Amino acid sequence: MSTPNGFPQHSGACVTRSTEGGAVQDLHAKKAGKAAKKEAGGNGVLTFEDLPSVGTSLNETLKLLPDELKAHMKIKSITPRPPRKPRLERAASLDEKSWRRWRRFRTSQESLTDPNETSSSNGSLQEGSLSPPVRGRASPCHQCCQQNSLHSSPDASEAGPMGKSRGGTSDLGKRASEISSAFGGLLRGKAFAGGKPRLSQIMPARPLPPMEFNVASHTLRTANRIDSDCMDYRHYSQHKFGRVSSSLSDTRLHGNGMVYDNCSTDSMKSTFSLLTPIRSKDVRSRSYLEGSLLATGALLGAEELSRYFPDRNIGIFVATWNMQGQKELPVNLDDFLLPTDPDYAQDMYVIGVQEGCPDRREWEIRLQETLGPHYVMLYSAAHGVLYMSVFIRRDLIWFCSEVEYATVTTRIVSQIKTKGALGICFTFFGTSFLFITSHFTSGDSKVNERKLDYNKTIQALTLPKNVPDTNPYRSSSNDVTTRFDEVFWFGDFNFRLNKDRETVDSILNQNPETDVSKLLAYDQLTSEMSRGSIFKGFQEADINFRPSYKFDIGKDSYDTTSKQRTPSYTDRVVYRSRYRDDIHAVKYSSCPVIKTSDHRPVFALFRVKVRPGRDNIPLAAGQFDRELYLIGIKRRITRELQKRQEQKDQKSSSICSVS
Repeated sequence: MSTPNGFPQHSGACVTRSTEGGAVQDLHAKKAGKAAKKEAGGNGVLTFEDLPSVGTSLNETLKLLPDELKAHMKIKSITPRPPRKPRLERAASLDEKSWRRWRRFRTSQESLTDPNETSSSNGSLQEGSLSPPVRGRASPCHQCCQQNSLHSSPDASEAGPMGKSRGGTSDLGKRASEISSAFGGLLRGKAFAGGKPRLSQIMPARPLPPMEFNVASHTLRTANRIDSDCMDYRHYSQHKFGRVSSSLSDTRLHGNGMVYDNCSTDSMKSTFSLLTPIRSKDVRSRSYLEGSLLATGALLGAEELSRYFPDRNIGIFVATWNMQGQKELPVNLDDFLLPTDPDYAQDMYVIGVQEGCPDRREWEIRLQETLGPHYVMLYSAAHGVLYMSVFIRRDLIWFCSEVEYATVTTRIVSQIKTKGALGICFTFFGTSFLFITSHFTSGDSKVNERKLDYNKTIQALTLPKNVPDTNPYRSSSNDVTTRFDEVFWFGDFNFRLNKDRETVDSILNQNPETDVSKLLAYDQLTSEMSRGSIFKGFQEADINFRPSYKFDIGKDSYDTTSKQRTPSYTDRVVYRSRYRDDIHAVKYSSCPVIKTSDHRPVFALFRVKVRPGRDNIPLAAGQFDRELYLIGIKRRITRELQKRQEQKDQKSSSICSVS
């Protein structure tokens, strides 16, 4: 603002322009305002009685002003402000403190030496630091004012009382603004204590370095093997499968508004672990609502389910393979159990075998060795040469009920257990699962016999036994598949293609890749399911692979023997659910690289919805096959060491020949 004559209008507000100085600054400003209001006369001369040190400097500085400027100055009343409350900050480590000191020092140096700096307080300090120190009894304020007056322009120093300088009115305004800038800088810094200036808060000349998004320390990331290659897991899995399985999120903290993002959640975790912190009062409290879904601390309740599965979906791998009784096992099962698409393993693995190898224990060890230390075998059962093994992630064994199984023999002679069914059931959280593997009657034309095998199985499987039914009102005593929420039935059903070998071969040659729609038109199982005569209420994912039967062992060619059996889709995986859209098929395929049998393994990947449960069911309490786990892990390590040793020996045995 300026007066009608063109001079800048200064008021008491410019003396207390910044409140960053603290309570002492506000007190000085309040006293200065009272003195100015009391002693101001018509001539505009100011006197300060309460502050002798600051008042003396102010009077002497104002005497340097021309009389015309003094006559047009007006003093405004100053409204005192209460002192600011101290700002609470978290305790910083020694490294953080040293970094802050260094940063402040660098920022202040850049600000003081920056030629483009326009701040009045920084400019006054910069000019004062360039001039030699003035010794004497003058006050610090007086010294600073003298320095500012000495550093004024030559035109201003030659100016007369009534604006008779070469610069005229503009030079007077410039000189007055410089003096007011000096006072503003001094009062913001309160005073010079011990001859050293106390700087006010200075904004950095350059932007600070960006903070790292993940607040987990390098040590924790290394200890828990959080590799950079897996940083896109959350985005990729949400886009691909619609869920990210994580046990590190606490929905209570997010739901109550205590944290904003994952960084806040990570910062609240323990210093020594990435597990969610548990409060002492939560451990002390006991819920007397036994079996309540919403009880605090319930093992199978909604709170625990949401913590491990935020979207309440788990991944299940279901596979079937007729091993043809071969003693020799594949060298590598990775392509079978761990397909490259998708990139991430599933939460549960269920493998059913028909005509299994003679050494069932060796087969289970091979499964454990392939899946590695992240999985444990929850349960396994056998019915003759029918095997079934259930593996689950080791973090999830606490949420399973006791496992039960039952068997059915479909042959007339019950002692021969090559044909029949084996069922395993358990409850995971509040969802009941039933897995059935079967081997039905073989033969191209024996469709009715296979339907009889199906009907006998659903009636004779006595499951569940001790684990309660999650929804008894929708169950039937004549059909075991109605007594469970999610049912997966897989095996060698032996349904064939109703077409001769030549026609099937011609179709396969025309569509060598995945277009098998013409073959499925002759599929017996597809026809019977559409009529409702078998697998009532079941579904099957779209088939986009070649027939899994019958191959020459060790080759990719179909049967070349004298029998010339027709290639067929004998190995299948079907599923049903009590609730609509609970099961979503992700992939349905075969494994053509395993050629030790005349059947190719067939597998399916599913996303299954899980509901919270009650703790009043018989729990497995983390039970698993510990002996199998130790053997599988030991063999896994031994094979890796042997492989490395072979590679080392191969390198050392190489001979360079010079011709």
